Amino acid sequence: MKILDIYNFLDTLSPFELQESWDNSGLLIGDFSGDVKKVVLSIDVDEKLIDSLDNHTLLITHHPIIFGGLKQLEFSKYPANLIQKMIQKNISNIAMHTNFDQTHLNDYVVSEILGYKIVQKDGFVAYFDIDENFDTFSKKVALAFGLPHAKCVKCSERVKRVALTTGSGCSLLRSIEADCFLTGDVKYHDAMEAKSIKLSLIDIGHYESEHFFSQILEKHLKNLGLEVIISSSENPFTYI
Repeated sequence: MKILDIYNFLDTLSPFELQESWDNSGLLIGDFSGDVKKVVLSIDVDEKLIDSLDNHTLLITHHPIIFGGLKQLEFSKYPANLIQKMIQKNISNIAMHTNFDQTHLNDYVVSEILGYKIVQKDGFVAYFDIDENFDTFSKKVALAFGLPHAKCVKCSERVKRVALTTGSGCSLLRSIEADCFLTGDVKYHDAMEAKSIKLSLIDIGHYESEHFFSQILEKHLKNLGLEVIISSSENPFTYI
């Protein structure tokens, strides 16, 4: 199967035109005319993953390896060191980032991982209703995402409406219309801002909330008759 055929399938599943203007989803390394027999799915690209891949593999990732105005390829530095290895092994790469967030990832996390029903969607934000004690809910969330503890900003004892954005969503704080916001990459000043507007926060982790990308996509790709392997990169953070 040609890379173009797979790209077109992915574009139908989660249109690349939905990506944000600052994003870089699409075919990043490779040639649309290239042949593919094996597809590997991962949230990110790292050296250990590349070393494990066969030549001529198509790697479909959530995060783009080429991002933010790459102006030079110095092979001793990230990400050029990884790109060099990929080119040497004829490994192609398609990224599905903010388009997939909107069409699949948030929905899956709310319904399949947390077990709630989405009542409203607004771009990158999925809303669901509960009526639970904040502490109990926070512990439940931490367990669902495999977190060692719940890192929170607590503004009320009970939670009735929850908003969720996988990955990094704190830039959306002021637009959230809920009692509690679940997202990753929560920084100190994000927490201070949330507290000032009385919005409870639970940090669900960037990697922890998005590594489901591979298992979601595998279900769709396996119908194409290709060998599809989930081989996610490792979380760069370690809890000690």
